[in-house]
Amino acid sequence: MQFSSSIVQKSPFEVIQLKDERSGTMVEIYSMGALMNAFYVKVNEQYLNIIDGFTSPQSALNEITYGFKSAKLAPFVCRLANGKFNLNGQQYTIGKFYLGNHAIHGLVYDAVFEVLNVHADEHACSVGLRYQYNGDDKGYPFPFELLINWRLEGNQHLAVTTTVIHHGPASIPYSDGWHPYFTLGGNIDNCKLQFNSSQQVEFDERLLPTGITIDDHRFEQGTSLKGVSLDNCFLLNSKTPAMCVLSNQYMALQIQPDKSYPYLQIYTPPHRNSIAIENLSSAPDAFNNDMGLLWLQPHQHYLFTTSYTVKIEG
Repeated sequence: MQFSSSIVQKSPFEVIQLKDERSGTMVEIYSMGALMNAFYVKVNEQYLNIIDGFTSPQSALNEITYGFKSAKLAPFVCRLANGKFNLNGQQYTIGKFYLGNHAIHGLVYDAVFEVLNVHADEHACSVGLRYQYNGDDKGYPFPFELLINWRLEGNQHLAVTTTVIHHGPASIPYSDGWHPYFTLGGNIDNCKLQFNSSQQVEFDERLLPTGITIDDHRFEQGTSLKGVSLDNCFLLNSKTPAMCVLSNQYMALQIQPDKSYPYLQIYTPPHRNSIAIENLSSAPDAFNNDMGLLWLQPHQHYLFTTSYTVKIEG
């Protein structure tokens, strides 16, 4: 068969490999966080991992909070102001990870997902994962279930779909997202970035939204990242395809979210060897500012999908 999928490691958690045998394209998925740790593509007769991931499963266990590489973001994304929000007259305070005064990046980034299935045929290969959040954090005592499917197809095309559902008696607040770091080899100063947005979410000095958006047309036609530092959120244009393209002279990475991810968070770390391009269903701190916040209704399925395609130049 052209495609294969297999569990290549079981401890300290399962590691799944998805491979296109014809092209050699290979994706590595960790069951911890259901995260994408590697995406190898052939460039100039060599295989390049375009994901700035972890060196091993053990390092992921030890270092996930040092940058939250490829982390699954749920049930809130990015920063939650002082880790607090109000619901039905009651204040809730998140107990999990804080950066300074603010809770960040949700509650499931280090959760170990159950591997439901691995599949391969002549057209694609995939892995399905499941995690049941039981409401263990006192700041979010609302159980929900996550189902995540990673699917590799031909032409270096990888898609990920998240399904979330809960069976509680009332609606609950929810935001969804991913936190991958991409590298095209070398410093991001040698890359261009383009995405369809003319509106930046204004942040205050705490990197929290003020509730308004401001005009920002820098990336509509593509611009060099040389000397550009970002830790910003953008509202994607709903009337045009929401494509985001990171490119250099050798390749272009196309990121295509569906309408469930209308926000795009971009972060350039100080080392500038990679860039975080984060598809989000809401703005940061949505539990307090309501910018894109979703209310999950009991027993209803909600889907979030994005895809990554690598085009080799020449």
